[in-house]
Amino acid sequence: MEGKKTTIHLKPAEKYCLTVAEASAYFGIGQKKIRQIAEEHKGEGQFTYNGVKLMIHRTAFEKFLNITSDI
Repeated sequence: MEGKKTTIHLKPAEKYCLTVAEASAYFGIGQKKIRQIAEEHKGEGQFTYNGVKLMIHRTAFEKFLNITSDI
């Protein structure tokens, strides 16, 4: 069936990557703070870009938060 799209809705806890808005709601951290952390920790594996859209690797960011004393 050409042209028919199937939409799958996943909870943030089921996703590999989160948008900044999803990560903000999921982790309880402001969007500006998440962007700041991403800028400060480039290349460490918690973040990637889909074009210009910042994506947060959920499990890697969870591990980062577990070892971080303050944000």
